Amino acid sequence: MNISMPTNLRSFVEEQVAERGYGTTSEYMRDLVRRDQERIALRSKLLAGRDSGPLDETIDDAWFDELATRAKS
Repeated sequence: MNISMPTNLRSFVEEQVAERGYGTTSEYMRDLVRRDQERIALRSKLLAGRDSGPLDETIDDAWFDELATRAKS
């Protein structure tokens, strides 16, 4: 796959590759695509949760702290 882009975008990509430790522009682009896939999946899950009905538990600071702890493990 070949991607054409204006000089300013090409420069930005090359800077990101150098600054963020990617080996190639292809690695950087693959990472962007993966992150976009994850963002779309997360959005879908959040919308499904919103539409699933009332919540049985209280969402407060402690709830978010527990969620963050579970996400790290």
